[in-house]
Amino acid sequence: MEFLSNIFTWQHFINLLDICVVWFAIYKLMMLLRGTKAVQLFKGVIVIIIIKLISWYLGLRTVSWITDQIINWGIIACIVIFQPEIRRGLEHLGRGSLFFNNNKKQNETQEKMILALDKAIQYMSKRRIGALITLEMNTGLEDYIETGIPLDADVSGELLINIFIPNTPLHDGAVIIKDNRIAVAAAYLPLSESNLIPKELGTRHRAAVGISEVTDALTIVVSEETGSVTITKNNELIRNLTRQDYLKLLRNELIPTEESAKKNAFVRFLERVKQKRQKKNSHARKGGRKH
Repeated sequence: MEFLSNIFTWQHFINLLDICVVWFAIYKLMMLLRGTKAVQLFKGVIVIIIIKLISWYLGLRTVSWITDQIINWGIIACIVIFQPEIRRGLEHLGRGSLFFNNNKKQNETQEKMILALDKAIQYMSKRRIGALITLEMNTGLEDYIETGIPLDADVSGELLINIFIPNTPLHDGAVIIKDNRIAVAAAYLPLSESNLIPKELGTRHRAAVGISEVTDALTIVVSEETGSVTITKNNELIRNLTRQDYLKLLRNELIPTEESAKKNAFVRFLERVKQKRQKKNSHARKGGRKH
């Protein structure tokens, strides 16, 4: 008992909480950097740190001095280089579970965008017009946005239909939607090399799977041959979706439920404790009545 009491101390609990918070922050940072140029720069920073450790261990003073200068000035350089990622991270934090003021307005905007997507999908599916629409989630898509033609337009069914009309300048490539706006059209997405993709599927489907392999983006594909609707996310290919199916999927991914938006895990925990106490009290009252 004395051994257990020495292990389960308040200080040990604080240390464990400290480690969990740091690892969670590192995980979130990796998720934000994934799919952007910052990943390569981040790898370069790690290489410099490794060189510094090796030079310190072997006693290479000149190399150690050079790496020291790089690290000292690298903090300022990182702020400049990672400015888009830092800004996106702060915006993501501001939209997180600590702030709920604009959830209703945001949900209305998301629902409006889903209806616009539905209008375009229904039109193009019936007429077998091929389409490739990628929605940015948590991972940045800046590298792929740079390959497209900037639009920065509101999401509307009519605009999406006009973009993908065959033999028009913007129809070949992907539309990327960021922050509920059409960021670019005619963007290039990475093609998947997976052998699990059915051979009858074309380049659009391979591009949709490819972007889902490196980011958490949600991509909608309308087949030019059959008019069928496919959605990819997290390296998963969901084919032949009905209107009801893809609308349900889009709402589940883009519109958080009211309960999950307004309550964090701690609040839910307190509510469960309260419910258990109420049940115990009700059972106790029933037992007293029987006696």
